[in-house]
Amino acid sequence: MFSKILIANRGEIAVRIIKTCRRMGIATVVVYSEADADSMAVEMADETVFIGAAPASESYLVADKIVAAARETGAEAIHPGFGFLSENASFARRLEQEGIVFIGPNPHAIEAMGDKIESKKFATKAKISVVPGHVGEIDDTAHAIQISQDIGYPVMIKASAGGGGKGIRVAWNQQDVEEGFPAVKAEAKSSFGDDRIFIEKFIESPRHIEIQVLGDKHGNVVHLFERECSIQRRNQKVIEEAPSPLLDEATRAAMGAQAVALAKAVNYDSAGTVEFVAGQDKSFFFLEMNTRLQVEHPVTELITGVDLVEQMILSAYGEKLAFEQKDLAINGWSIESRIYAEDPYRGFLPSIGRLVRYYPPQEGKVGEQIVRNDAGVREGDEISMFYDPMISKLSTWAPTRLAAIDAMGRALEDFHIEGLGQNIPFLAAVMDQERFRSGKLSTNYIKDEFPEGFLGTAPTDWQRDLVSAVACAMHRIVTARSAPQLLRDEWIVIAGHDKRLVRLSNGGAAYQVAYVNENRALTLTDVDWRPGQHVFRGVLDGKAFTVAVKPAAEGFVIRHRATTLHVLVLTPRSAELHEKLPPKKAADTSKMILSPMPGLVVTLDVVPGQTVRAGEAVCVVEAMKMQNIIRAERDGTVKSVGAKAGDSVAADEVLVEFA
Repeated sequence: MFSKILIANRGEIAVRIIKTCRRMGIATVVVYSEADADSMAVEMADETVFIGAAPASESYLVADKIVAAARETGAEAIHPGFGFLSENASFARRLEQEGIVFIGPNPHAIEAMGDKIESKKFATKAKISVVPGHVGEIDDTAHAIQISQDIGYPVMIKASAGGGGKGIRVAWNQQDVEEGFPAVKAEAKSSFGDDRIFIEKFIESPRHIEIQVLGDKHGNVVHLFERECSIQRRNQKVIEEAPSPLLDEATRAAMGAQAVALAKAVNYDSAGTVEFVAGQDKSFFFLEMNTRLQVEHPVTELITGVDLVEQMILSAYGEKLAFEQKDLAINGWSIESRIYAEDPYRGFLPSIGRLVRYYPPQEGKVGEQIVRNDAGVREGDEISMFYDPMISKLSTWAPTRLAAIDAMGRALEDFHIEGLGQNIPFLAAVMDQERFRSGKLSTNYIKDEFPEGFLGTAPTDWQRDLVSAVACAMHRIVTARSAPQLLRDEWIVIAGHDKRLVRLSNGGAAYQVAYVNENRALTLTDVDWRPGQHVFRGVLDGKAFTVAVKPAAEGFVIRHRATTLHVLVLTPRSAELHEKLPPKKAADTSKMILSPMPGLVVTLDVVPGQTVRAGEAVCVVEAMKMQNIIRAERDGTVKSVGAKAGDSVAADEVLVEFA
């Protein structure tokens, strides 16, 4: 076996590969950029090599630097992870010439399947059903418009070398193509160093289902069943699961057979994924093949017990697969939630910054459930604007789908992050939705279920009881420490629009919470909280829970899953006076265009005195490899411009002000 492997990647996937290498007794080398000098992967690796500045184009995408690092450290093989150089055939071929093993498929397979334009040509020739579209390169925007009109709207504009949801736009009309085509080319160039684009028909209300394949260098290929990846936003996966709630055994077998046939046709010899777009009627079309390890591979590992990173290493070393298709079976159900540094309350825009607090749920097996968290960060680390916004991948396993979803809901409750925007409340909201729990999914799910964006969820009756009990317990604990002479039994609790007279008795880790005006009582036990802590744990009437808490100017702000409430605990007289206070008015920003996220201004083309119409593109802000076109929400005349191309801006910074 290899004695030393270089990992040409960063973040959680670098950490993931290190863990398998350690188990296999293989030493690891991690390359790192300026932005990753203090990263978890660098700390865990046996050796490290600095390869350049933060932008990937100056570090992780420079093949010469990766090869030099392998030479310097004596690494016999390179694992590329995903993204960066993982699907670069010329890099794989270069390693062959250098006598370094590429832990991935052979260059021919990468060229045939990894390039989305070529893969469609190949699949068509192999008589595999593909999505209708233009198979070939596109010259310019005018050519893109012509092709789109020939195919018929809506169409999907995609980077040929794309992946990870980058370099994709759905165009519903000509204006979308005019704006989207150059934007996709720019994203493709900056993310993959390849700006070739293709266009295909966008199938409405589809499901995204993919088959995991695994091959060796002896002609053996198996599939490890499917993953459902339909919960997406901006064409990037957010929640994945295995198996799919859509498929029956016959459809699963048909998709698996087609994926294996395609892999065998190109002598595929590593882990790879054949992606399909599926209709609700179980019809399916070949979409593309990812010739690398997928981000969402943990759910497959959890239902099959197969370590895919280990299998990639064994295959690259020349070992035969140790199992056949008949040896593989689906065991239970697994869900994965991608924890992103993004603000769901701001349209899921990237949120960069430092992880001031980072408390993931405890990993391992509890009863019949398993919790797994693939992460490459620790408390105090910074999420940079230069790379993907992923913080970690949280996965759960249970014998059934609903049990796995419930396990995920609890794990998300226990996941606490502060210092930047993150999507945990949104993920928790999805876990609680009846539609998601029923398995009626499509790639339009987020758009359908959150048409006005994500605003949190309204509290249930149980959550109102929960926050009332928690607030009373917190108030009692704080008062007992700071002013015990003010302790009393009855309080008015105001949580949102809910107002209750509450009697709180007993103390320590157990409380009796009685609603005087409703003639009922609850029991709050196993209280785990003290002043200064940002997480409150307990058991309410036998149901364990975790809430995020923080003090407000008055009372507390308490979040349970996707519900956030400002809760006041007042004496009856204080409550009476509180109702007389005038409501606070929000600042008027109607005459301003604010940056929706921290990032880099790519273009800002308006000038003072210019007339701007509602819907007109005003500027482009880029962060984490994503370009966002910002439009005017109203007609107006520009009074002042607060930034220029090349400037770094913060969230809510004024870009344009109207007269």
